[in-house]
Amino acid sequence: MMSPELNRRGFVEAGVLGLGGLGLSQMLKMQAHGAKPSSSCKTSVILFWLSGGPGHMETWDPKPAAPDEYRGPFGSTPTNVPGVNFGELMPRLAGMMDKLAILRSVNHGSGDHTKGNHWMLTGFEGPAFNAPDNRRQRRPSMGSAAAAVRGAIDPGMPAYVGVPHLRGGTDNLFHYSAYLGGGYNPFIVNSDPASDGFAVRNLALPAGLTRPRLADRLGLLRTMDQWNRAAEPMMADLDQHHQQAFELLTSHRVRDAFDIETEDDVTRRSYGMHTFGQSALVARRLVERGVTFVTVNCEPWDHHGSANRYQTEAGSKLLIPPLDHAIAGLVTDLENRGLYDDTMIIAMGEFGRTPRMNKYAGRDHWGRTFSVLIGCGGMHMGQVVGRSNARGEHVVSRPISPEDVAATVYHHLGIDGEKTMFNDRLGRPIPLIANGKPIRELLS
Repeated sequence: MMSPELNRRGFVEAGVLGLGGLGLSQMLKMQAHGAKPSSSCKTSVILFWLSGGPGHMETWDPKPAAPDEYRGPFGSTPTNVPGVNFGELMPRLAGMMDKLAILRSVNHGSGDHTKGNHWMLTGFEGPAFNAPDNRRQRRPSMGSAAAAVRGAIDPGMPAYVGVPHLRGGTDNLFHYSAYLGGGYNPFIVNSDPASDGFAVRNLALPAGLTRPRLADRLGLLRTMDQWNRAAEPMMADLDQHHQQAFELLTSHRVRDAFDIETEDDVTRRSYGMHTFGQSALVARRLVERGVTFVTVNCEPWDHHGSANRYQTEAGSKLLIPPLDHAIAGLVTDLENRGLYDDTMIIAMGEFGRTPRMNKYAGRDHWGRTFSVLIGCGGMHMGQVVGRSNARGEHVVSRPISPEDVAATVYHHLGIDGEKTMFNDRLGRPIPLIANGKPIRELLS
């Protein structure tokens, strides 16, 4: 007879208990040891993660009066809020600026991708690119923290999802749970919603495996667990988590949440028939059905113009129009469905790009000032918070830190980041927020 452990491995490898690389029962077990879901709080977050760093000049802080070498290859377009301009490649968002807010003075001072990724995804400085621990996450991502403190709005759904994947970009490493434990890592879709035959891995039974056969396997797995309990006390409470994993795997509600084929063509096209747009549509379906935090991971934005990177003009034309289309479609759809007051949209990368163009017609890394887009009907929209100087080089009013951004996200989710503590790997109590404050201009 094969060992119980080998049989268990076979189950996992067959995809019967897999969820985004994490066993369903393991995820549910870990979530049960610390999740504090608030049934009264229905707010959610959709993060557009622009890994690599978009240029603020080309997006939400153009400088049309700056010299050519600063202004870059594009002009600006007026928004529907007087005195506020966006880059010319964002006409849809410009037409709904009254429903958005732009933070133009976010800064952390670093041009290091690794530090910047960690800073913006967690609120805290990360390891340097050339440090020996440059892949070690020091703090939990905002999505993982939300999963740990809030859990899913609907307990039958995952709390934190990444779509279409969390790969790509430069040093795109810090979307995970750190010392909170693997149960609060994201469920990663790992499939492009814009592709033909889009399907989410691990949410369908393998060919030939019916629900009754899966139930039989679950019973066998329980028997194997009983063999291990004498040696492994942690196995004693796995039965209920296996049952929950079974229910999630066979849940029509979870599978249906990802089924964008049920959306009408008009809705799908309103988001754009590309990865940006269809991923945003999946995000709307998820928050509508009870997911708390969704990260839409977009294409890399590291446009130096050298070393096989796009020049600013080519990269901007490739990525900004679909982002403009996707976010505009999402805002409109959320409003039409009565979801915009409870859903916070945030679009950002790890930093901005150098105000002065380089010799390769690109822009390099810039952390001294950059822009972040916020959308939420429950906050004060139609405003710009903070200001950079005339050439987009540095902050001249209302500096905003990454920790302030994170504190604002937590505030929207009903989480007091300063009072919420988790023990780190050394057992020390660490707050989610140490010094940051929710951005007061946005709060109702």
